[in-house]
Amino acid sequence: MRLLLLSDTHGQLHPAILKLAQHSDTAVHAGDVGDPDILAQLLEASSALVVVRGNNDTPAKWPKGTANQLSQLPLQAKLDLPGGMLAVEHGDRVTPAARRHSLLRERHPSARLILYGHSHRQAIDASQVPWVVNPGAAGRNRTYGGAACICLTANSRRWRLKAYRFPLAGWKP
Repeated sequence: MRLLLLSDTHGQLHPAILKLAQHSDTAVHAGDVGDPDILAQLLEASSALVVVRGNNDTPAKWPKGTANQLSQLPLQAKLDLPGGMLAVEHGDRVTPAARRHSLLRERHPSARLILYGHSHRQAIDASQVPWVVNPGAAGRNRTYGGAACICLTANSRRWRLKAYRFPLAGWKP
């Protein structure tokens, strides 16, 4: 099973990341979507979509008339995958930031991998199980070196992560 892990699009999605969604079984967005059009693009590209709400996913920051779609986004999600469980939350409610990985592990001890966003900084912490992963920002805002995402390939025996980063130069949304 192949999953595209992304976060922090804030209403814009890098086209290279959308292309990766076309080769994924499921796209998993860890919040701060910014616009329901992002969800429509991901759902069209991927077979399935799992999304959680971020701190910027509010009626004031989404296009008018989309409050109903926004209200349907949960704060957390869990996916049963071959070989373990993936837990997803945005991460803004896990403070202090310096202890975020250990606090996420305490919140989701039965997970094999915890996906979060919020910081816009790509991180793969596989020092212990559960792994804690931030795919980085998949849009234009605070990308720290380019739009980013991570692909997870999961089977019952092995999980593999591959990080991606795409330049913003030349991308005109």
